[in-house]
Amino acid sequence: MSDEDDWAAPKSAMIGGAGVNNAGEPPFEIRGFSLGNLVIGAGIGITVLSFADYLSTAGGDGLSMSGVGFVYGIPIFLAGSALKYAEIEPVPCISTPAVSESLFESKATEIIKKIKQDVTRHRYGDEAHLDTTVKKLGLVIPGKDYPQLKELQEDVTEDGDLAFTMVWQSLDTPYKMWADEKRRKRYETFFGPGVGAEVVKINAEQRMVGIRLTTGGLCQKSIWLAR
Repeated sequence: MSDEDDWAAPKSAMIGGAGVNNAGEPPFEIRGFSLGNLVIGAGIGITVLSFADYLSTAGGDGLSMSGVGFVYGIPIFLAGSALKYAEIEPVPCISTPAVSESLFESKATEIIKKIKQDVTRHRYGDEAHLDTTVKKLGLVIPGKDYPQLKELQEDVTEDGDLAFTMVWQSLDTPYKMWADEKRRKRYETFFGPGVGAEVVKINAEQRMVGIRLTTGGLCQKSIWLAR
């Protein structure tokens, strides 16, 4: 395997399935709500109804039905709590008015489309959004926290191409590692084909850094600069 092949993006690194870990692709997608909140609510609802039934029923079958409710309700609540603990919130996607849905669909690469699909929904069981990606790119320091993806930014360049920026808060990985020229060139291979890549220092105080991908190939000046 060549050095270039080692930096190619494997499907598992970019596509996390339906929001449950990066290791597989379940055949359905959960989007628009928190699965953890739903399961917690179901557990509380079953437990409360069972307790109410127990108080309103004088023994007999009522006690039996209440017991069944407690047996299921409490474990469901605990399972929901575990999901909530492992939950990663979707990241916002900030687009300029120039970025229409049709422009994104026509300009974005398959990798960019899959990244956007993956990180704009709740995820469970990962260290961070795109955790396998930043690890593959050598942006995780052993024993330190993963960089946390905070938002996506979409813009249109002066030549009409798509500029797609992934903004991370990188508390432990220094900016110079992100901006290393050899690594920057690897981003073009990893997130490509056919994209240019540059590293943008978003906010030094908050240690926010962005990888900006341009679908036109070479990096171009953007109409809208990252905040």
